[in-house]
Amino acid sequence: MSRRKQPLPAFEKTEIIDAAAEGKCITKIEDRVVFVPFAAPGDIVDIQVVKKKKSYLEARITNFHKRSEQRVKPHCEHFGLCGGCKWQHISYANQLVNKQKQVKDNFERIGKVEVGEYLPIIGAEKEYFYRNKLEYTFSDRRWLTSLDVPKEEGGPQDTNGLGFHLPGMFDKILDIENCYLQKEPSNSIRLAIKEYAIENNLDFYNVRNHEGFLRNLIIRTSSTGGLMVIVIFRYDDLDIADIMQFIADKFPEITSLMYVINEKFNDTIWDLEIKLFKGKPYLFEEMKSPISGNPNLKFKIGPVSFYQTNPEQAYHLYKAAFDFADFKGDELVYDLYTGAGTIAAFIANSVKKVVGIESVEEAVEGARKNATLNSIENVEFFAGDMLKILTSEFISAHGKPDIIVTDPPRAGMHEKVIKRIIDAAPEKIVYVSCNPATQARDIALLAEKYDVIKAQPVDMFPQTHHVENVALLIRR
Repeated sequence: MSRRKQPLPAFEKTEIIDAAAEGKCITKIEDRVVFVPFAAPGDIVDIQVVKKKKSYLEARITNFHKRSEQRVKPHCEHFGLCGGCKWQHISYANQLVNKQKQVKDNFERIGKVEVGEYLPIIGAEKEYFYRNKLEYTFSDRRWLTSLDVPKEEGGPQDTNGLGFHLPGMFDKILDIENCYLQKEPSNSIRLAIKEYAIENNLDFYNVRNHEGFLRNLIIRTSSTGGLMVIVIFRYDDLDIADIMQFIADKFPEITSLMYVINEKFNDTIWDLEIKLFKGKPYLFEEMKSPISGNPNLKFKIGPVSFYQTNPEQAYHLYKAAFDFADFKGDELVYDLYTGAGTIAAFIANSVKKVVGIESVEEAVEGARKNATLNSIENVEFFAGDMLKILTSEFISAHGKPDIIVTDPPRAGMHEKVIKRIIDAAPEKIVYVSCNPATQARDIALLAEKYDVIKAQPVDMFPQTHHVENVALLIRR
């Protein structure tokens, strides 16, 4: 006889005490942490537990007794369903306070390292419309809301949608009416393409069955006025020419219009042929030089090139790293996880030489082209796995670094890479991170030989819980 499952508990008049990871907030009940989404520190609420683990609980709000002073009205009509901007209900000033605290908490609780100085977080001037790239998904299984009713009683329901994946649901798309993250004509392009597809009975993709004609839509913009649109189809068809011509005629301001045939079971397109329909196959991006009076840096951005999605804040992020390094002009710098060589280009004119290492060959090719574009000759790039390249033999061949700048992915650095950095014994390490939790974990290992002098949080993504951080480490 099976044991009857106990109902999960509910609690009344619980105070939300702090912000936590993944955009959630926390309360404590009988010394157990409870994670609550869409809450704000200072809320007093009733909650219903929805998941019970040994060390923590997860719950949802069922009723408000007092709303936090940090709360504001969310800007977006999709808030609460779309997983993209989980902190829209918190004022931007308080978002920055919570992000600053998040960095400090990670260093103290995860890294257990002492930081000499926490500099005030650099907030963004633009709270909305700051992204230069968005990717949407077509689906014949959009999420139906309470506003979705058949045109006639018992009539068929339109389930086509073009928008973002719902959190935790790979096969459900939230149809987006307005997104406030990318400036116009981003919304207009998406809505026009969706309307054209429906009017012309084009099939939207079904990820479960791997069926349907329309798969994805990517829109990129640049500070120099470029506009790139890439439409991804599942198979080749005569309809492609018609829809691409429609887009070209409807939006003549598009400077780069391309399409891709993707027959794979995943959405990545970097390994596929990208076909140019109209315009040029790239955009130009510009970034101010860290040295006053120097010309702006130029970057050629292709359809699969990596470039920071908030270009205005990217300058502040790289400038913080530049200032922390305090270059004298004669340093050999290793730029680990260099990507398209943006940081390398940013610092090259202030050092003797930069050696960049990156695992993605296409990114390294872009880095070399961007160096040439900016007439930078004192950089050298290497493509391959960091563990295989950053060896004692490599350092012997290319020189012992005076400074290492590292900007790894969210997962942070492999423990063996950290060991090799320690063995290389640079005077300074400037660690740029998009995930302060893994940054703190890595720095805990580097603290064996290095002191953490200061940390500079930078908010790249307003309305979200994400925060970037730059840390300066100096060898003891």
